[in-house]
Amino acid sequence: MKQLKDILFGVPLQTVSGSTAIQISGIAFDSRSVTQQSLFVAVKGIHQDGHTYINNAVENGAVAVLCEHIPDILIDKVVYMSCENTRQALATVASQWYNTPSKALKLIGITGTNGKTSVATMAYQLFDKMGFATGLLSTVEIRIIKKIVPSTHTTPDSLTINKNLREMADAGVTHCFMEVSSHGIDQDRIVDLYFSGGVFTNLSHDHLDYHNDFKSYRDTKKIFFDKLGTTAFALSNADDKNGRYMLQNTKASKYFFGLKSFVDFNVKILEKDFSGMLLKLQHNEVWTPLVGGFNASNFISVYALTELLGIEQSDFLPALSTLKGAAGRFQIVHTNSNITAIVDYAHTPDALKQVLDTITMLRTRNEKLITVVGCGGNRDKAKRPLMAKAAVAKSDLTIFTSDNSRNEDPNDIIKDMLIGVPVESKQKYLTVLNRAQAIKTACTMAHDKDIILVAGKGHETYQDQNGERLPFDDTQELTLNLQSKK
Repeated sequence: MKQLKDILFGVPLQTVSGSTAIQISGIAFDSRSVTQQSLFVAVKGIHQDGHTYINNAVENGAVAVLCEHIPDILIDKVVYMSCENTRQALATVASQWYNTPSKALKLIGITGTNGKTSVATMAYQLFDKMGFATGLLSTVEIRIIKKIVPSTHTTPDSLTINKNLREMADAGVTHCFMEVSSHGIDQDRIVDLYFSGGVFTNLSHDHLDYHNDFKSYRDTKKIFFDKLGTTAFALSNADDKNGRYMLQNTKASKYFFGLKSFVDFNVKILEKDFSGMLLKLQHNEVWTPLVGGFNASNFISVYALTELLGIEQSDFLPALSTLKGAAGRFQIVHTNSNITAIVDYAHTPDALKQVLDTITMLRTRNEKLITVVGCGGNRDKAKRPLMAKAAVAKSDLTIFTSDNSRNEDPNDIIKDMLIGVPVESKQKYLTVLNRAQAIKTACTMAHDKDIILVAGKGHETYQDQNGERLPFDDTQELTLNLQSKK
């Protein structure tokens, strides 16, 4: 229990009806989650407006309501307060309810279009191997030292973030690595979090269904660095054309990493094949089982942020070569066949192109490359033809199939994709609507030493169709079909 007035510090209240000197038992922004004697924060979402559910929250036991406009009819003994932005207010009261847990540990935010999960996951692994009590907030999972909590969003809501950070702090976590999405920034989910550092991986076409144009998407990402404090570090990818722009206005100490530029932290690929790479990191040579230039970039960023956190090279270099990529990121599926099968989360044109470029650099051209790919429904339609164009340009055969079609007709999604296929590539693709059948078809058509890439879903173990989440795992489908291949 806490006094309401004690968690409102920093919230610019406009009107107050009732006394804030009351005890509350918790905070909720979903009326269904309200418990007796709690504070309900009415937030305007994309699909729902919490103001519609204020009376439901009161019926469920809320004794205080924080909203953007006070209801016409007030319930006796309920405190009503208004402010201009309840999303920001929710983040502020959540931080204070959980005693500002982001100050109790070193919180590192990783943002960018691609690579967030890989960098956060590898950083978690590295600090865990060095013996630090470490936390992870990622697309794939939340980790509180060894405890694993399923993840539902790249950046959870501010209440969940602070709840997890408080559990981490109480468990003795010293470092937490957190993915920061453009949605999370735009929706004020990271307000009043104290970041010790921030990392920018790269920027390419994604989420334009939400941000409307690339400039808005880019500038939303930049807000994260604009708000870093003077004691924090800002680490950015010098190889990305937006890398320096991201740090233009930051008050944090600026550092850059890259493969192509001579900057603070350099990496060079000395050797590479499907089993991994030999990298030169500054003056140190390190072998990694990771593959591809994008992973070399991810690798040097983890090396750099570790140094910037004050860890001696002698303490972390021995563990670097043991790091594994995040699930579903250029994941080689090992079977008893002599076919190289790869699962990757690539769901943007740039990510798919990078994965295919990596395969192209490693292949001999004596084998066939078959790519299975689709696009998600109810999302950025502009990237669909770009995804298809990238796939057919780099593959010997592309099989277009369903992804998470959500509430769209998967046939319509594939039609949108096919717009991007050049006339001269019409003989280089098939459409197989059922994803399981598409993967089976790829496995059937593949011969000894051929390569199969299944892109778009990566670590996901479901397909989202017509409001249902149906069990589906690309890795399992590949394994099943390749193990049984004669």
